[in-house]
Amino acid sequence: MVIISRFGQPHLPALLMLHGFLGSKDDWSILMPRLSQYFHCICIDLPGHGGNEDTLTSPGLHQAAEQIVSKMHRMGYQQFHLLGYSLGGRIALHIAADFADSLLSLTLESAHPGLQDAQQQASRAKSDRLWANKLQHLPLADFLALWYQQAVFSDLSEHQKQQLISIRRINDPQRLANCYMTTSLSLQQDCRNVLERLNCPCHFIYGVDDKKFAQVAIDWQAALAGSVNLQLHPLHAAGHNIHSLHPQLFIDTLLTLLCLDPLMGSKE
Repeated sequence: MVIISRFGQPHLPALLMLHGFLGSKDDWSILMPRLSQYFHCICIDLPGHGGNEDTLTSPGLHQAAEQIVSKMHRMGYQQFHLLGYSLGGRIALHIAADFADSLLSLTLESAHPGLQDAQQQASRAKSDRLWANKLQHLPLADFLALWYQQAVFSDLSEHQKQQLISIRRINDPQRLANCYMTTSLSLQQDCRNVLERLNCPCHFIYGVDDKKFAQVAIDWQAALAGSVNLQLHPLHAAGHNIHSLHPQLFIDTLLTLLCLDPLMGSKE
């Protein structure tokens, strides 16, 4: 199965786009008619998602980063802009840690930089084991119904949740469970200082209605104490998954951040 989709002319700046847990490369499709006018967009299925049958050993975040960058290098892209949402953003931070010279910019959407103490990690590990058990033993549609009841998805309507369940249920639950446990936030190193290694712009986009990640972003910027220019971009009337529910707002924001004119007309 195809695990990489590419949009836009190859001579345009490359933009690598990493989706979130349960998603696929197709999650970015809604942005492509406009975004591909400015970038050669490269959308990759994460390990265990969509057509990607790669498995990870635990802990697997650095391994996932290596697999993805290896694919980019084989396609001839030694440098690229990087955008990651949620789990994709956490993997993006590990790409930044291991392949800093490859990045032209780093943009995170609703992504956690890592837990900071053993108690938080133990609590998250316990929670993730419970979710993984459900994923492995419940019918996938039932698991997805439970998953989207979490507070972080409260901005989704019931219709939107049902649409996601219909799309996500094509995944393989055992492969998803492998990715979920090997990339658990409980295993992730604290990536707050990874940005100090970068010589490119660093952006964090979050929805104001997503209280958890709004606070994560604000605390992260404060912890850096000006040592790194992490630029925060709160978007109003938006929650956790901005690019899916508010695509035009997301594109306008992204193009502005990457120094392009979002008001330019079509190049057709």
